[in-house]
Amino acid sequence: MNEHEPSLWFAKPELSDETAAQILDFLHELITGFENAYYDQLQRYASFDHSENQQPSSQQPDPNEDTF
Repeated sequence: MNEHEPSLWFAKPELSDETAAQILDFLHELITGFENAYYDQLQRYASFDHSENQQPSSQQPDPNEDTF
């Protein structure tokens, strides 16, 4: 494999420069939307101590919180 080619988990289709740029813009919008929708959960997870010694939280989950 050429060292300048990125490794993809799927076959790399041939795309025009414009199409590649449009797909990249779409992916950025998708990630931004996901981050905005799940901001609180992502922040909570990022600030959680993931060490094995961490005790589970006694806080009950919010029944009004949408899990998906």
